[in-house]
Amino acid sequence: MAKNQKSYTPEFKQQIVDLYNAGGTSYPQLEREYGVNRSTLSNWVKQLSPIKVSGEETVTLKEYKALQKEIQRLKIENEILKKATALFAKEL
Repeated sequence: MAKNQKSYTPEFKQQIVDLYNAGGTSYPQLEREYGVNRSTLSNWVKQLSPIKVSGEETVTLKEYKALQKEIQRLKIENEILKKATALFAKEL
């Protein structure tokens, strides 16, 4: 991160996203009120807005990406265990 770049708390980001998603506040209004660049606001909204998965269940894009990463890690781990099992079975 650049030295002169502002950093915002996760709570602040979520509050801004909630204001936008409530429908009463636009990007230009948020930009003027909070001094946050429009592209930054757009990124926050994309990452932190809830996505309806099924019924009452929602997930954010950030959580979705974390889940995808975990799935990939588990697939690799599973392949390693399959290969290890095959090697141990040969030894017996």
